Amino acid sequence: MSRRGWMLFAAMSVIWGIPYLLIKVADEGVSVPVLVFARTSVAALLLLPLALRRQEIRVLLPYWRWLVVFALVEIVAPWLLLSNAERHLSSSTTGLLVATVPIIGVVLARLTGDAERLTLIRLTGLLIGLGGVAMLAGHLTGGGAWPVVEVLLVATGYAIGPLIASRKLSGLPGLGLTAVCLGFSAVVIAPAAALTWPHALPPARVIASLAGLAVICTALAFVLFFKLIAEVGPARATVITYVNPAVAVALGVAVLGEPLTPVILLSFVLILSGSVLATRSGHRAAAGRETAAVPDVTAGAPPGEPARHP
Repeated sequence: MSRRGWMLFAAMSVIWGIPYLLIKVADEGVSVPVLVFARTSVAALLLLPLALRRQEIRVLLPYWRWLVVFALVEIVAPWLLLSNAERHLSSSTTGLLVATVPIIGVVLARLTGDAERLTLIRLTGLLIGLGGVAMLAGHLTGGGAWPVVEVLLVATGYAIGPLIASRKLSGLPGLGLTAVCLGFSAVVIAPAAALTWPHALPPARVIASLAGLAVICTALAFVLFFKLIAEVGPARATVITYVNPAVAVALGVAVLGEPLTPVILLSFVLILSGSVLATRSGHRAAAGRETAAVPDVTAGAPPGEPARHP
């Protein structure tokens, strides 16, 4: 890759590893609906003028039904569940659990007609990754099982989104799709946000986290991600999927003082190794083509973003 490509790759790897930390901080001062509304509305206001200037909105109108479905499974539901789960889970743990998106994506693609053969290597990857999830879930204390289930539902949504994108929204302009879906999501969440709006101004760190989520981790992230795809190609761009969780863990430990136990480290290795193996045999290239057609709007991942960012 060129130096520009490496710079964009490094920037995206960090940017889509940051949201877990910012969500954890923002959860301290605002409700979940307010958090998600702030992120989606501000990002939409920043991206919509750019999409309009590029004339990427009108072409989306015939696909409005699938755009609604895509926004619900990639933004609305995952971001609400993710923000609520982080009230009980550490940001680093959440980032690791979201890293199961490629594993879930392989299973869903297979169940919905993916013609690619499930080889022994890919099956081994699935089992290794799921073993890492089970180890991590068994290590958690407090909050019960529901927060873990919430994050796994988030990962499932992030995995469903690209399937919809590749099969129903292929070829549509990514920036316009992102802006419209974010705007629609903001409208959907607005009533709940209004009912739970804070009575007093949140602390400065909470406001800064909300601004970072909207401006850096959503609006700027997608502008840079489109440039990354153009510079290095969609297949290489999706490799950030495997870097984002490491950034999330590092930030959680360094900034928030979250524990880094041997079990967490081993779970990290298992989940990421399982994801890499499960997406072998050309699956990553296919995922890259899907991402090129319709970039994911949720870290996922990163996501996703690739649907791998939160």
